[in-house]
Amino acid sequence: VLLNVLTCGLFVTEKLRGRYAALSIAAVVIAVGIPLWWKTTETYRAWLPYSHINELGSLQLQLSMEVEVVFSRGTLTPEQQKKVPLTQTREQQHHVDENTGLKYRYEMKYRTATIMEEDALRQPTAEEADFSLYKLSESPCGSVVVYVIPETSVLLPENIKVYVGQRRTALLRGQVGQGGELKAVLSALDPEIEQVVRTMSFSHEDIMAALSDRIRMGRLSKESLADSMRSFKSSPGYEITFSLLNPDPQSHNLHWDIEGAIHTYIQPLLDKLAPVANHSVDSQILYYAVLGVNPRFDNSVSAFTLSADSLAHVINPVEARLGSNAASSNPVLNFLLFVPDAHHSPLFIQDHSKRVVDSNAFHSPRWGGIMVYNVNDRYGQEAEFPVHIDIDMAHVMGVFLAQLRLMLGVQSAHPPPGFLLQSPGSAGLTDWELDRLQWSRTVENVATASTSITSLAQLLDQIGNIVINDNIAQQVYNAVTSLQAAVAELEAGNLAFALQYSREAILASERAFFDPSLLHLLYFPDDQKFAIYIPLFLPMCVPILLSLLKMAGELRQRRKEQRAKRD
Repeated sequence: VLLNVLTCGLFVTEKLRGRYAALSIAAVVIAVGIPLWWKTTETYRAWLPYSHINELGSLQLQLSMEVEVVFSRGTLTPEQQKKVPLTQTREQQHHVDENTGLKYRYEMKYRTATIMEEDALRQPTAEEADFSLYKLSESPCGSVVVYVIPETSVLLPENIKVYVGQRRTALLRGQVGQGGELKAVLSALDPEIEQVVRTMSFSHEDIMAALSDRIRMGRLSKESLADSMRSFKSSPGYEITFSLLNPDPQSHNLHWDIEGAIHTYIQPLLDKLAPVANHSVDSQILYYAVLGVNPRFDNSVSAFTLSADSLAHVINPVEARLGSNAASSNPVLNFLLFVPDAHHSPLFIQDHSKRVVDSNAFHSPRWGGIMVYNVNDRYGQEAEFPVHIDIDMAHVMGVFLAQLRLMLGVQSAHPPPGFLLQSPGSAGLTDWELDRLQWSRTVENVATASTSITSLAQLLDQIGNIVINDNIAQQVYNAVTSLQAAVAELEAGNLAFALQYSREAILASERAFFDPSLLHLLYFPDDQKFAIYIPLFLPMCVPILLSLLKMAGELRQRRKEQRAKRD
């Protein structure tokens, strides 16, 4: 009997020890193992400002600009002069689509000219008057100043209604100075001032073209679509390469002063475009480089010709010889000067109407331009080869400068009849042309950066296995902050600051979007995780689960026995 009692006691003790061991192991697994495994295997995802990003998905832009109208002596009656200065605000609302809206706000300021401005308007020519007015006070970036001069003024030719200078100033011949209310005078000037503002500043077509990445192409006019497809997209920097192609070095010893030409003709334009983007320039000479198309001899012009249909086949063979700048991710603008060999000279480019192109050059959208430079008239048949030839860089750079303006987004203005636009001069770009470009680039940067950030946020929200590091979160935060600042500065009319913030926004958004760590293939999907962890945890969990189930069954049986005894 004693032996049976001891045996039963040992059995009960061993049974209790097994229960306690199973409970202890289960408690350790649940309290320590699972949280530790969960913490060490979780995907790190830094916090992102999703609420602010969702607000950027619905882009409502307001572009504000200041228009100052200055009345010179003889354009207003004494009674009308008493009612100025005067300020008016005009707004235009445009609904682009369900996620994009535009609002243009013009702050019109009317005043009379000062004594110093009257002296400047007495200059013999409009160009000298424009320069004198510029020396008196420089207008803010993005603004327009219109000086209304008497109809009898000799500053403008008889058939010219408006003169637009190199700065942000325009001279308008006004038919005012008569009696009546000032409101009626201003109403009569409104259509002409609107034409001036549309010429010197942004237009709705320019802004719509800048939003081409965000809206459907059907909403753009053919001209705006062609301009947007011709120029390069907005970028923090551009690489400009000038190449001299000499297919026959045995006949032609070519010399071009490319360094001096760049300093004289190209660098002033690039200096003026410094607020928009960074530019780097290099040059090269390629020997035995030929075009991919054999020119045909045309008896009507007694020269070799390249038809407009064959120009598309010229670029690819030549591009293979140009090389690439692998150290930079900026777009490359190529400008090629091709000198035909002696056996295919002279060589002319023909348009679709079979007429010779005056510049003897063509450009390819978002690539660059090619100019054919004939030198056969520089020497006779008795010349000794190779013939030394100095290239006329003034003529060449005049063509390349026009192409460069188009490639960088400087669109040619189309003024109405009666407008006279002053040429940019040695700077290659007027102040108001720079303002038009800055308006377009700012809106384009804001649209591109907002699209990139919202797309990235949607991607990260849908795929939970992507790690979001702190540096990516910081770039996203910087992009959102810069976008908000750019939109606010556009609304306030501060174009220079808006452009700066938009450039910072697009840089930060691109760094975040193209970060190498945001690759889904670097991390295991859920099915692969289960395939890895089940062979590890299943052998350990099965005995614990069976022990827990057995203890639960025994506890349930004990409760039944106790309930039966009470009954």
